[in-house]
Amino acid sequence: MGTESGSQVDMNHWLYRFLALVIDSIIIVIPVYIIWNFVFWSLLWSGALWMIGFGGSWLIFPFFLGLIQVLYFAVLEVSWGATIGKRILGLQVQTLKGAKVNFSQAFVRNISKIYWIFLLLDWLIAIITPGADRRQKYTDRMAGTTVVQVRQAFASVTSPPSQ
Repeated sequence: MGTESGSQVDMNHWLYRFLALVIDSIIIVIPVYIIWNFVFWSLLWSGALWMIGFGGSWLIFPFFLGLIQVLYFAVLEVSWGATIGKRILGLQVQTLKGAKVNFSQAFVRNISKIYWIFLLLDWLIAIITPGADRRQKYTDRMAGTTVVQVRQAFASVTSPPSQ
């Protein structure tokens, strides 16, 4: 768990990060999709969608979803130190010195989530060109942050009562 060094990280770390991303994406996509459909159909029936260009809506939804994702990740990482997915998997976002991240660091490290191809590039660059801390994706390097394992995955967030 806490024995990972910056130069030696096993693939479980990246697997846990990926699973946390999937969990968080499910949490975000469902309400955003419902809201988007409500807005989309309201605009379509009112006729306003034809005025703003019906054909461009397939480009707007991914961008809108990306903005919500960046805000979700940044706000939860600043306030809790982790998103819901990261908490379930025992991960935490920290600065390289082990401190809590601030909003600008959280924003920079999550900016690649604005569109899936940027996130894919962020992860590929991290894997192909590992830095001093192998737990960092490229935007983590820019923000001076890293993701660490603070407890066993799927373990309870609170400690059990002592007897």
